[in-house]
Amino acid sequence: MKKITKATYLKWYEDMLFWRKFEDKLAQVYIQQKVRGFLHLYNGQEAILAGALHAMDLEKDRMITAYRNHVQPIGMGVDPKRVMAELYGKKTGTSMGLGGSMHIFAKEQRFYGGHGIVGGQIPLGAGLAFADKYHKRDNVTLTFMGDGAVRQGALHETLNMAVNWNLPVVFCVENNGYAMGTSVARTSKD
Repeated sequence: MKKITKATYLKWYEDMLFWRKFEDKLAQVYIQQKVRGFLHLYNGQEAILAGALHAMDLEKDRMITAYRNHVQPIGMGVDPKRVMAELYGKKTGTSMGLGGSMHIFAKEQRFYGGHGIVGGQIPLGAGLAFADKYHKRDNVTLTFMGDGAVRQGALHETLNMAVNWNLPVVFCVENNGYAMGTSVARTSKD
């Protein structure tokens, strides 16, 4: 595990502050109708990403997430201008302006996208990990999901497969309370 120093904490703080300001700016331009489609912000979850990135080897590990995916690629090394260009629908964006808010993708930085279907990224994360194991690569895939995705059958099937095949994948559940109709409080027993 990497050592956590004062400089580490300062870096995390700087990153989290930048990500929050980035998302706040997106909220502004969305209200001005400069960004098309839906806009799902990551506000309030920045510390999860900062800690996860610290544990990763950004030279080889991969990440996949859901539709709250504007700041993760930045954390993985994508130029924020490319992410913003994607949201504006410009050709200079990470997906040439075609992916928009929910489908940012940057293979060069090993960021395999946000996905618009709740839980849709979960089996894909295991698939990336399976490919790494098959090709004997020494890296890990970090698969993010919100608490709403925990109620998807694909998670349970994928967890079973990941354990049985000993896949190099880490599943990160962000209990952000944003799930509509499937909150932990409504769907879990105390």
